[in-house]
Parts: sequence; structure tokens; C-alpha cells
Amino acid sequence: MNYGIIGYPLAHSFSPAYFRKKFAGLHIDATYDAYPLKDISELPDLLAGNNTLAGLNVTSPYKEAVLPFLNEMDEIVANTHAANCLVIGKGYIKGYNTDADGFERSLVPLLTSRHKRAMILGSGGSSKTVAYVLSQLGIPFITVSTGYGPGTIHYSTLTPKMVEEHKLIINATPIGMYPEIEKCPPLPYDGIGEHHLLYDLIYNPEETTFLLNGKERGATIKNGFEMLLLQAEGSWEIWKKNYRETTL
Repeated sequence: MNYGIIGYPLAHSFSPAYFRKKFAGLHIDATYDAYPLKDISELPDLLAGNNTLAGLNVTSPYKEAVLPFLNEMDEIVANTHAANCLVIGKGYIKGYNTDADGFERSLVPLLTSRHKRAMILGSGGSSKTVAYVLSQLGIPFITVSTGYGPGTIHYSTLTPKMVEEHKLIINATPIGMYPEIEKCPPLPYDGIGEHHLLYDLIYNPEETTFLLNGKERGATIKNGFEMLLLQAEGSWEIWKKNYRETTL
């Protein structure tokens, strides 16, 4: 039985080494490979050429683009329009979102009464998952993007006061990810202070320029590594049930 991850690029993906170690430790006869797809339209060919694939993780930039290929989706995918975990059967794909649970469990211990309003950076699949979790937690938010669209605010319109008023800021973009570690979202960082919580979904590098800018101003910072671990474990819990059913 085989598992893997789709996205592009995947040269520095955490998942293959993580799951191979897990499978070895559990003495499970399964493999996990990276499948860098230059376009999501390559997915049917990947599935056709790998009839032992039982599950896939989905990462940037395909968490939204994968939805038309699904035959079924869980409630969170239906609400976020983003899937990061697939269960694959014969001619059948079900999509799940384990990012939401991973993000929530990683975020909640850091929240205080000061974190009454949030700012989400980015408008892609990851930002929709963040928005879903914040809505579930009852935290109002604004979404900031480089584009102009309904429900989003352009970076150019941000002021230090707006940043100051939103004590929870989540970077749901790939800006600052290795190897372009010198980059960061174009915020007026002067609005950040010691009562802010800056959360970056990026985990490589450990401290992005976004987080360092907050740290220098006394903010609490958190990267996405714990969320990554939690969503991976969530994927395995889903796959494990299917694995048992197909190996009995």
C-alpha cells in the first residue's frame, strides 16, 4: 500500500521522511513518496499509474485546485474549500481537511483575552482554513491580500493603527519560505507591540522574517511546525482506518 504527497515544488517536503519513519516504527508495509505535479491536471495520470495508492497529502498550490477531482468531501473541506488529505479507492477519492484541527490545537494555548481581532495574510487555501478556525473560535478577522477581491483588503491600504488593532496576525502565504527567507509580507510592522501574537504557517525557516519582525517588537511568535505535525497525525488517523479495512 502506498501513500504520498502532491504539490509543487516538493524538494524540501517534510512529509516523506516523517511518514517513512512512522511506517517503519509501526512495522507497516507501506511506502510514502513525493509527487511534484507541475499542474493539478496531472493527478489522473498519477492515479492511473499507481493503482496501489491509498492516500495522498495535498500541499501548496493544490489544496483548492484538487476539489473538482473529489467524489466526496468532509464537512470541513465543504466549508473551507480546501483539502490536504485524500483517501483513494478504486475510481473514488474523498477529501479531508486535517489542517484545521492542527491549526486550532496549535493556536488555542497561545490565545489571551487581548486577541479579540485577527488579521489573516493571504487569500489562498490555507487562509480559508485559518478563517474557518477563527470563525469556529468566535474571533472576527480581516483578510489581507496582494489582489483586489471581495472580502479582502489590499496590503497597500494597511496602516500601523490597523495592525495595532488586530493583536492576532496569521501569515497564511508562502512569503518568507525557504529559500527566499529574506522576504516577508509588506506590513507596517511599526503597529506591532508586545501584546501581539504572530503565527506563521511556514516552518522552514524556524523564524521567518515576518516572525523576527514581531519578535523584535516584543510580540509572541509561533511557526507552523506543530501544526504540521498535528495535521500529519490527523492524516494518519484517517488513513489508518482505511488501511485496517483493506488489510483485514
